[in-house]
Amino acid sequence: MNYEQCLKYLEKIQNLGIKFGLDNVKTILSSFGNPHEKYASLCVAGTNGKGSVCAMLTQVLSLHGFRVGLFTSPHLVQVEERICIGGTLIPARNFCRLLTVLKERIEKLIVLKKLLSPPTYFEYLTCLALLHFEEQKVDMAVLEVGMGGRFDATNVVTPCVSVITTISEEHQKFLGETLSQIAFEKAGIVKRGVPVVCGVEGDEAYETIKKRAEELQAPFFGVFERRGSYIVKKTKKGHSFLFQTKKEKYNFSPSLQGEHQGKNAAVAIAASEQLSKNWKKLDKKKIIEGIETTKWEGRLELVSRNPLIILDGAHNIEGAKALKKYINDFLPSKLILVFAIKRDKEITKIAEILFPLAEKIIITRFPYFKAASPEDIKAKAQGFQDRLLLEPDVNQAMNLAIRCAGSDGCVLAAGSLFLVGEIKKQMGSRLNI
Repeated sequence: MNYEQCLKYLEKIQNLGIKFGLDNVKTILSSFGNPHEKYASLCVAGTNGKGSVCAMLTQVLSLHGFRVGLFTSPHLVQVEERICIGGTLIPARNFCRLLTVLKERIEKLIVLKKLLSPPTYFEYLTCLALLHFEEQKVDMAVLEVGMGGRFDATNVVTPCVSVITTISEEHQKFLGETLSQIAFEKAGIVKRGVPVVCGVEGDEAYETIKKRAEELQAPFFGVFERRGSYIVKKTKKGHSFLFQTKKEKYNFSPSLQGEHQGKNAAVAIAASEQLSKNWKKLDKKKIIEGIETTKWEGRLELVSRNPLIILDGAHNIEGAKALKKYINDFLPSKLILVFAIKRDKEITKIAEILFPLAEKIIITRFPYFKAASPEDIKAKAQGFQDRLLLEPDVNQAMNLAIRCAGSDGCVLAAGSLFLVGEIKKQMGSRLNI
């Protein structure tokens, strides 16, 4: 298949939706000789912070000279962004070749009745990433777990370290109604005897994960369990942090903005220490350097200084609260919010957190079948009707926001990484600092 054919094929697969279970991925990878067993891996699960922690760990390991594969989701502009090695996207020719090989193999497995159902979009891309990492002889694959954990496609891997970032209420339809139930699904990545680094702070979720680790005799490390081990200092440009493990004391200022990134960095540091103990020796200075030089698009990303434009993928209540704190701490009072979101999110609650902070809210929509319509968002944002403007076209919405902000205001686009991706795609070179 050529590139256009690959994109059309993946678009068709995407309509299959979500399916839990590891049988498909195990069968497919087994037919290729289990490529994921040929290199070391690290898995990162959780509600928020997964991508940032993965990016930090990838940077830390790359600075040590290791060849690091990174698998994340979703992508912003092009699907190849999900699969990188050392910061370089999988080449389109490799992507197309591997997808074609996968398609042919899967069709054969279905005919042989070894596969009972076609793989989902996420299963396809997981298999493709794991095959690519074997071909390219990576030293380590850093894998961002998808929505769940226990039945996530990435869970075929036995990692050197399992990481769980945060637990909050999201995807209850699939993961359970309570924090304990959601934590149990996320803790499905815990493997017997494999160290677990846990950044979760809530008692209910924390205890669920800790109990699961104990059942599997997996060494458990609660990142924030020691009182006074994590200290935040606000600076003119952002924040600096002190994090003390049983082994070392780390002073750092993450390159990624927002107070919440300090906690993500602490999780990445704790995971680095476990890798240093159980895989390859890592240097403290390079760990800190990695935290302070990580780049990760769409997370409080400054894309223009004049006018001031910031893009953030905050898409749930926890993300909205973190974004609110950053707005209150660092952004000018004249804030114009460009907002779009998926229809299965807590739209009313997220609006109640973010909308009071904005002078005007321009509601738009990204081209995805799960996107909420501007009219639906407006109906669920009672109490803010006098501030709302509806502009379904993302490009027009951004142009309107820039005009409203003027020279002394700020344009903030938030609500979904799909919105961030669409802005980057449409505005392109106009976004520059």
